[in-house]
Amino acid sequence: MNGLFQISLEQKELISLMYMADDDKITDRSIIVRKIDDIHIHAYCLKRQQIRKFKRSNILAAGKAPQRRKAYA
Repeated sequence: MNGLFQISLEQKELISLMYMADDDKITDRSIIVRKIDDIHIHAYCLKRQQIRKFKRSNILAAGKAPQRRKAYA
């Protein structure tokens, strides 16, 4: 999983997370990593549209986000 976060940091790749908040609610998040430290992943969260801190221990799953398709009119 660390390699995935590093790629997002370096290449601004979008990642999908399954995350458990401190109140035990499980949410899906799409993020772009900004900083990595021992305890947190600091990332731009598309759902909240702001920089958020995600505890590494609360990340249940992570993977590359599916590519968005361009709409043609």
